[in-house]
Amino acid sequence: MKNRFFFLFLGALVGLVLALFMPQLMNPDTGVESTEQPLYWVAPMDPNYRRDQPGQSPMGMDLIPVYASDMNANQSTAGEVSISPVVVNNLGVKTGLARMGTLQGTINTVGIIQYDENKLLHVHPRVEGWVEKLHVKSTGDQVFKGQLLYEIYSPELVNAQEEYLLALKRNNQDLIEAAQSRLQALQIPEDIIQSLRTQRRVRQTIPHHSPQNGVVEQLGIREGFFVKPGTTLMSIADLSSVWVEAQVLNHNKPDLIVGANATMALKAMPGQLWQGHVEYIYPAVDEQTRTIKARLEFNNETLVLKPNMLVDIEIEQPQIDALLIPKSALIRLEGQQRVVMQTAANTFKSVAVEVGGFDADRVQIKAGLLPGDVVVTAAQFLLDSESSKTSDFDRMGLSDMHNVAWAEGMVNAIDVDNRVVNISRGRIEKWNRPPATLDFSVPPQTNINRLEPGQRVQFYFQVDEGAFSILSVKSIIDGDYGS
Repeated sequence: MKNRFFFLFLGALVGLVLALFMPQLMNPDTGVESTEQPLYWVAPMDPNYRRDQPGQSPMGMDLIPVYASDMNANQSTAGEVSISPVVVNNLGVKTGLARMGTLQGTINTVGIIQYDENKLLHVHPRVEGWVEKLHVKSTGDQVFKGQLLYEIYSPELVNAQEEYLLALKRNNQDLIEAAQSRLQALQIPEDIIQSLRTQRRVRQTIPHHSPQNGVVEQLGIREGFFVKPGTTLMSIADLSSVWVEAQVLNHNKPDLIVGANATMALKAMPGQLWQGHVEYIYPAVDEQTRTIKARLEFNNETLVLKPNMLVDIEIEQPQIDALLIPKSALIRLEGQQRVVMQTAANTFKSVAVEVGGFDADRVQIKAGLLPGDVVVTAAQFLLDSESSKTSDFDRMGLSDMHNVAWAEGMVNAIDVDNRVVNISRGRIEKWNRPPATLDFSVPPQTNINRLEPGQRVQFYFQVDEGAFSILSVKSIIDGDYGS
């Protein structure tokens, strides 16, 4: 009997102590002493399941207390995420500073070598006639200035020579000068005119020589062809310099100027570089590629550069004073580019930025950041995913994100038709859940074809009424697949 009264007294005393000192217990979620009482309890995987007291969810998980301080914390700027210093350290988060500096940017693109059209010569006859002898046999033949190209027979050329001889016979200086001018206008070579003056004998065929060095770019005749003044006999291209037509992205148009220095390289000739410049920028945007076409000129005295070669081009941009960040901080997405900015100690937020030029290590920021802003240069993809998802859930009124968790696991099987992937995930510390193998639905914006069995992935997923849906997934080896 005495023992019974003793235990009753001890129980009453413990209850009194707990009642007096309960407000001093630590908040289990924050680890900080607080007098705050929970507003309610929710299921970890279903924030709509609320209770006024502790208990378990329909899935057998302990309910999570929600405090007023938590609600206020979740009302921070949309997209901001706070991470404990331990997690920041484990993720290997590194930061850099947005600061003003001088940028010598470059535009990297590809181009195709073309003939220099300023040195492309088209050969036409001045009279009707027949090609009696052709000394150039095929397209691509190299010719030199003064080299014999073809010989033509034309009654008009024969008559012009006879008129000149007649003028010489009459010794009429006016007629001689007129006849000689006609011979020159018909492209009869000067040495033949001198031969007429001395030998007084008409030539039936007249030879024509190359006016420049080059290669035969086009050959439109064969021996025996009847030709007229409108006929293009051949085209001769001087390859001592070449043009390169390069495609430049439309957003680089403001940084592309005539006269800018350019460097050209060929994969077939590693280590060799050619220096040139931008000669002309075409005024229209290509309707297929949405790019601007620029024409560059390069010296080719060694003749190693051939038309239609594919080359790599680097065009210098003008030096500018600009706001610069480390290039590694930039996250490039379709339709948007952004960075993860550190807004406070262990607090991060993704911000959209407008990008300008860049060099090997830095990138220009035209809008979205200010000098002195701190940006994340390592582990930013995971922070960006978390920040963007927080913004989405804030807009939907679910900023507590109790039904969203991060996990790492192994892909076991993939059902492409139904967009379902089976993953053996690891332990979820957030919900104190052990490892499990589950089916996850894959959203349309994620390329399911890039997932494959045996692949290790990190992913965020959402639980809604017992269904598991992937929000974003990243291969540990290959990088982001999308959100």
